[in-house]
Amino acid sequence: MHERRIPEWVRHAPAPSVRKFGILAGFEAVVRGILISVFPLVMYRAMGDAGSVSLVYFLVGLVSLLAGLMVPFLIRYVPRRWAYTAGCVMFITGALLAIDGSPKAVIGALALNTVAAVVTFICFNAYVLDYISKIELGRCETSRMFYSALGWTAGPMAGVMLMELWAPAPFVISAAAAAGMLIMFWAMRLGNGKLITKARGATKNPLSFLRRFFAQPRLVAGYLFAMIRSCGWWIYVVYLPIFAIENGLGEQLGGTLLSATNAMLFAAPLILRWVQNRSLRSAVRTGFAACATCFLLAAFLSGWPVASVVALVMGSIWLIVLDICAGLPFLMAVKPSERTEMSAIYSSYRDVSGILTPGVAALVLLATPVAGVFAAGGLAMLGAWSVAARLHPRLGRPRVPLQPGSLSEAA
Repeated sequence: MHERRIPEWVRHAPAPSVRKFGILAGFEAVVRGILISVFPLVMYRAMGDAGSVSLVYFLVGLVSLLAGLMVPFLIRYVPRRWAYTAGCVMFITGALLAIDGSPKAVIGALALNTVAAVVTFICFNAYVLDYISKIELGRCETSRMFYSALGWTAGPMAGVMLMELWAPAPFVISAAAAAGMLIMFWAMRLGNGKLITKARGATKNPLSFLRRFFAQPRLVAGYLFAMIRSCGWWIYVVYLPIFAIENGLGEQLGGTLLSATNAMLFAAPLILRWVQNRSLRSAVRTGFAACATCFLLAAFLSGWPVASVVALVMGSIWLIVLDICAGLPFLMAVKPSERTEMSAIYSSYRDVSGILTPGVAALVLLATPVAGVFAAGGLAMLGAWSVAARLHPRLGRPRVPLQPGSLSEAA
C-alpha cells in the first residue's frame, strides 16, 4: 500500500510573495483612490466653506487615531486575520452608507473609511514585517506602489467624473473593490502572522509601548518623515481642489491632477533605481527639499492660480519619491518582538497628519487665504529636511555585495 500524504500546501500555507502583497495593496488603492477626490467635494458642497471641511476632517482624524492606538490591545483578544477582515467590512459599510448622500451619512462614511484604512494598514505592515526580510523591504514598497498605481491614477479622476454621471457610482465601485480585497486576503492564507503568543499576566495599557517608541530616535525620525509627507498629500488632496474652486478653475481639476500625479506610481521601479544610486539619507533630504521649494513657491505664486497649481503638481511628484523612500528608516529600525505595536505607531502617521493638517489649516485660514496652507506645508517639509541630516549616511545600503541590477539592493 502506498502511504497517503497530505499535500504540503495544505499542511503549511506557502509564504506570501512580495507580488501578492503588492496585489493586496492594489485592491486597497482602488477602494480608497476612487473616493479620495469625492469626499472633499461632497464635504465642501454640504458644509459650504473650507473651514468647516477642515473641522470635520480634524474630528474624524481624532477618532481614527484613537482607533489605531487601540488595535494592538484588541489584537490580544481578536486574531489579526479578523481585525483585517473587520477593516474590509468597514470599507464596504462606509461606501454603502455614503450613497444616502445626507451630511450625517457622508460624515459617518468618511469616519468608517478612515478607521478602516488605519486598521488594515496596521495589519498589513505587521504581515509585511512577519514575512518579508529587511533586505527585501525596498522591493516590497516598490511592488506595493506599482500595483497601487492603477487605483491611485484612475481612481481620483474617475470618482469625480462618475459622481457627475451617477452620484452612487464611485461608492459602489469602492465597496466592490473592498470585497475583492477581502477575498484576496483570505486567499493569501496569512493567518495571524508570526510570533503570535497568548498574553501572559496582566494586559498592558495600549499606550504603554509609546515609551519604547520615544526611546528609539531612529523610529521617531522615521515617523516624522512619514507624517510630514502625509501632511503634504493632505494639502494636495483636500486644499488644492478648494483652491481651484475658489479661483474659478473648476471642481474636476483637483481629481484630474491627482490622477495625473499618481500616474508616476508606474515609474516606481525607476524611482527606486534613483534611490539606490545614492544613500537613503540623500534621497530623503532631496525629496523633502524639493517638496518644500515647490509648496512655498505655490504660496508665493497664489496671485497667478495656474502657476500656483503647476508648482503644487511638481511638489506632488517629489511626494511620490518620498512615498517610496521616506518610510524605510522606520521599517528598518523595528525590532521583531515589537512588530504589531510599532506597526500601530507607524500607521498612526495618517491620523496624526489628518489631525494636524486640517487643525493647522483652520488656524491659518483665519488669517490668510487657502494659499497660506501651502506655505505651512512647505515649512514643515523644511523641518523634515533638517531632521533627515541626522540619518546614518550608509543607512539602507546592503552589508554584503549583491548581484548588480537586483531590486533587493533597495534595502
